[in-house]
Amino acid sequence: MTYLGADHGGVELKDALVAYLRERGEDVRDVGTTGSTSVDYPDFARQVAQAVSRGEADRGVLVCTSGIGMSIVANKFPGVRAALVHDATSARMAREHNDANVLVVGGGMTGTFLARDLLRIFLETAFAGGRHQRRVDAIAAIERDLGVARPPGALR
Repeated sequence: MTYLGADHGGVELKDALVAYLRERGEDVRDVGTTGSTSVDYPDFARQVAQAVSRGEADRGVLVCTSGIGMSIVANKFPGVRAALVHDATSARMAREHNDANVLVVGGGMTGTFLARDLLRIFLETAFAGGRHQRRVDAIAAIERDLGVARPPGALR
């Protein structure tokens, strides 16, 4: 299951990505927003990141004008590794090296064709493991040390 969310600055791109995922036969949950009326990006980032953190979603996609605000919010949640990507290399490395589980793109900076390609790469790239697993484990250890470990009952 993939959760997607956007604010008013990313809604058009989010809608295009929802359609793309459905064309691929993916199970999608669109948490909004649905129009151009100004809304607060933390509300939508929270819904997606919380679902990933709790294990209700395998991955998430967030879109705001720049992607920066969504990234900041999403990375507050334990177990969430949100990556703001701008090109194919960063999308691939986010998965291979960081086991990123939330893709973030800037709706005001990323065209639909590129965003679809970034999402495809993100979905089709496996985590490399190996030395990178040690680093992902270190991130989880920091979360535990700070008292922000995954909630009990999380699926992963």
